[in-house]
Amino acid sequence: MADILLVEDDVSLSAGLTYALEKEGYCVTSCRTMADALAKITQRQFALALLDMQLPDGLGKEVASRLQPHHTPVIYLTVVDDEDEIVRSLDGGAADYITKPFRMRELLARIKKALNEKEGGDILRIGEALIDVGAGKVRIREREIDLTALEYRLLLIFAQNQSLLLKREQILERIWDISGNFVEDNTLTVYVKRLREKLGDAVNITTVRGIGYRVDQ
Repeated sequence: MADILLVEDDVSLSAGLTYALEKEGYCVTSCRTMADALAKITQRQFALALLDMQLPDGLGKEVASRLQPHHTPVIYLTVVDDEDEIVRSLDGGAADYITKPFRMRELLARIKKALNEKEGGDILRIGEALIDVGAGKVRIREREIDLTALEYRLLLIFAQNQSLLLKREQILERIWDISGNFVEDNTLTVYVKRLREKLGDAVNITTVRGIGYRVDQ
C-alpha cells in the first residue's frame, strides 16, 4: 500500500491518525517537526503527505515545497479556517485542505481520491523501463514484461526511490505490507535476482553489500 508522510505535532492526534491509516493498510511515517520531516524526505519518496500547517519549527508549506519535485500530493490539516488561505493553498498545488476538527471517514475518502488521481496519470521511468502505475504494467522498448505481484511491487519501490540507498529491512517491510505474508531476508535476494533476470540490462540494480540496494537514475 501507499507510503504516507504524516507531519503533526499534536501527539494524540498523530497517534490516532497513524492507527486509522495503518488499519486501512497504509504505511505511515510520522513526524512532529519540520526538521524531522525534511530529513525523512531525503531518505525515501512518499505517495502522499498529510501536513499540519503550523509546526513548532516552521510551516507545513515549507515541507510541501520540498515535496514538489517528487510530485507528491499534499493534504493540509489545519485549524486555520480562512477562505483566502484555503484558496492560496489549493492554487499553490495542494491536493486538499481540511480544517480541524474533521471526520476520519471523510479524511480517508479524500486520501483515496488524491492517491487515485495521482496514480491514474502516473508513468514512472526507471532505467529503460516504463511503469504504467494506473494499469499496473511494465514495458521495456515497447515489450510488456510479465512480473509477479511481488516483483512488480519491488520494482515500484525502486522506481519511487531512485538514487537512494534502500536498506534490506526497509524493502522487506514494504513488500510484507502489500503481500500480507512475511518475506524472509534470503527470499528478498531471490526476488531481486528474478527481477534482474526479467529486466535484463534495462535497469541497473546495484547491490550494496551488507546493507541493501540502489538504483541510480
